[in-house]
Amino acid sequence: MSGSLLVAGTTSDAGKSVVTTGLCRALVRRGVSVAPFKAQNMSNNSMVVGTGGDTGEIGRAQWVQALAAQVTPEVAMNPVLLKPGGDRSSHVVVMGRPGGRVSSSDFVDGRGHLAAAAHEAFDDLAGRFDVVVAEGAGSPAEINLRSSDYVNMGLARHASMPVVVVGDIDRGGLFASMFGTVALLDAADQALLAGFVVNKFRGDAGLLEPGLRRLEELTGRRVFGTLPWDPSLWLDSEDALDLEGRRSMGGGLRVAVLRLPRISNFTDVDALGIEPGVDVVFVTEPRDLAGADLVVLPGTRATVQDLAWLRARGLDRALQEHAAAGRAVLGICGGFQMLGRRILDPDGVESGEPADVEGLGLLDVVTGFDADKVLRLPTGEALGQPVGGYEIHHGRVTAGDDEPFLGGAVRGLVHGTMWHGGLESDGFRRALLQRVADAAGVALAPSTVRFAALREARLDRLGDLVEEHLDVDALLALAHDGPGALPLLPPGADPR
Repeated sequence: MSGSLLVAGTTSDAGKSVVTTGLCRALVRRGVSVAPFKAQNMSNNSMVVGTGGDTGEIGRAQWVQALAAQVTPEVAMNPVLLKPGGDRSSHVVVMGRPGGRVSSSDFVDGRGHLAAAAHEAFDDLAGRFDVVVAEGAGSPAEINLRSSDYVNMGLARHASMPVVVVGDIDRGGLFASMFGTVALLDAADQALLAGFVVNKFRGDAGLLEPGLRRLEELTGRRVFGTLPWDPSLWLDSEDALDLEGRRSMGGGLRVAVLRLPRISNFTDVDALGIEPGVDVVFVTEPRDLAGADLVVLPGTRATVQDLAWLRARGLDRALQEHAAAGRAVLGICGGFQMLGRRILDPDGVESGEPADVEGLGLLDVVTGFDADKVLRLPTGEALGQPVGGYEIHHGRVTAGDDEPFLGGAVRGLVHGTMWHGGLESDGFRRALLQRVADAAGVALAPSTVRFAALREARLDRLGDLVEEHLDVDALLALAHDGPGALPLLPPGADPR
């Protein structure tokens, strides 16, 4: 008999992705075939899945969750992906392929076709796996959006799926937010919300216990466990909320990553932060580039707008001075396009507005935008090392006289590539850092770090914590048997 469980949260970034990922690893250890699922993800961090001409794009978190479940990632695991292109509109990816745009005004009445695609994908997975562990989005108590919801309680109602709510105790207000989440739901939604998980607890568990028991008494729902705070639990992030804390252990080489307003796929630099003797910081001011040995321009969902932001802050001059001083630069996808001579988007493919702007002129390339999106998983060689990566872009780059470099170009120490994920190739990453270190006159620390093995070890560590601190057997039984009879809390239970 197949089962399913929805992991919701009191807020965004409460720990839904972490709990979902850990449950996937814990369940597959029990011999359960498990699939992750997120009906709709809003993120500019994505990954290419599939092979050959049958490729698609899903949220990075669902890709990692599939690794945790030890199954092949597929587009059904994240059927709707919204990629914000501004404050009021997003590019839509449906079952891995471009699906137009959605605006903030469409959020209530204009997403019926997206809900249908999401429910169909869920039903498909539920028919092929023992358990589907679905991750919600935001909070299930966003009652202003409930009528069109298909990722939280709307999905739960579609599948008669039990729900657990994760709360981040590090933010404060945990008990009120958990109680309030239940109380704001209507009677039919409350009937599916079966309990809670506490995330990021640090301190004396005995001090927390009375509050948990009282929460259970007040809601008639159990707490399935408390996950401790563990700073080693870094996972590929799906949004920019955790960028403030993203830096390495510190060392001899300093890497400055431009924190663009519409930054995308910033997980590209995770592999730099694991290297001994490399310090990675995210920066927004020209003065922050002083002393940097390598400046990284990451991907962006709005290349022209972020280039204008960069210029408005004087970062263009700081970058040009950095390169003129013989220091290294790495541009990835949109960041690479900024390094070229010109960016042309006459049809407004990227932003909806036509554009023709000068680039930074550090590489001899011109970028033009096309409505068809490139989704590839390329492999090749650079700096004498094998490299693999993935491409997700509308931009088409025409190179001039610079040397080829991973779908891009290199001139001296200015590198540009259309490939995301290249730095996860261990030999290439170390070869690039050695170039940077040689130019800076810094001794690079020896390293035997293997990025893929480190990610796998962290998934195992997360699985260990879930096994140790959550009642996995009870959650598995909940997924198969449903929530049973649950009390109704006012005011949500009041039919008026």
